[in-house]
Amino acid sequence: MRPFSLVFDLLGSSTHGAASAARFVPHSRSLTTLRAAARSCEGCDLYKYATQTVFGEGTRGAALLLIGEQPGDQEDLRGRPFVGPAGEVLDRALEAAGVSRGEAYVTNVVKHFKFEERGKRRIHKKPGTVEIQACMPWLEAEVEAVEPQVLVCLGATAAQAVLGRNFRLMANRGRIVRPASGPPAIATVHPSAVLRAPDASAREKLYMLIVDDLRAAAKLSRIASGSPATTRAPVRG
Repeated sequence: MRPFSLVFDLLGSSTHGAASAARFVPHSRSLTTLRAAARSCEGCDLYKYATQTVFGEGTRGAALLLIGEQPGDQEDLRGRPFVGPAGEVLDRALEAAGVSRGEAYVTNVVKHFKFEERGKRRIHKKPGTVEIQACMPWLEAEVEAVEPQVLVCLGATAAQAVLGRNFRLMANRGRIVRPASGPPAIATVHPSAVLRAPDASAREKLYMLIVDDLRAAAKLSRIASGSPATTRAPVRG
C-alpha cells in the first residue's frame, strides 16, 4: 500500500528522474529497521547540511499518526521529532484533548532540517516540492508500519503534501478527509503557529483549534477501531 502515491501528480510535478529516498527505504516495515536505514538517507541534498535524520517516534499500532512539516533546530540537534518549543505546545494540546503521546506516532513529511544561517542562528526555511517529494517514501513506509486509524496533518505543508496542493488549511481544518486509499485524515494548525501569534488572545485561539481538532481525530480513531484507544510502549530504535 502506498497511500500517497498520487500526491505529486496533484502538485503538478513529475517524479521521473526526480530526487527520491525510495532506494534507501528497506522492504521491512519494522520501525526499528526503517529508523536505522533513514540515518543513511541521501535522497535529497538536505542531508548535506542537517546534523542528522530525524525519523518518526511513537508506537506501532498508534491510533493517531501526526505529521508535521520538518524538524526544527532542536529536533535536528537531538534527533527526535517535536522536542522543541512547538513540541511543548503539541504535548499540551494532546493532553488537553485527552490523548497521551503514547497513543500517537509523531513524524514529519521531511526528515532533515532545512534552514538558512543568520549569524549564529539557524532559521527555519520551508521545504520545497523537491524535498517533500524525495522524502515521501519514508512517510509512506511509516504509515504502512504503524497502521494508524487516523492521520493528523499539522500545518499547511503537511496537509498539502498528503491531501494535495488545493487543500486550504483554514477553510478545511477539522474536517474528515477520506483519501482513495489509506486512513482518513484531519488537518489542523501547526503548533509553531501558536508561537508566532502576535498576542495572547491569538495564541489561545490557535491553540484551542489544535485541541479541538485533536479531540475530533481521537474520537474518529476510537469509532474506527470500535473500542477505546489503547496505549503501547513507544518503539525506539
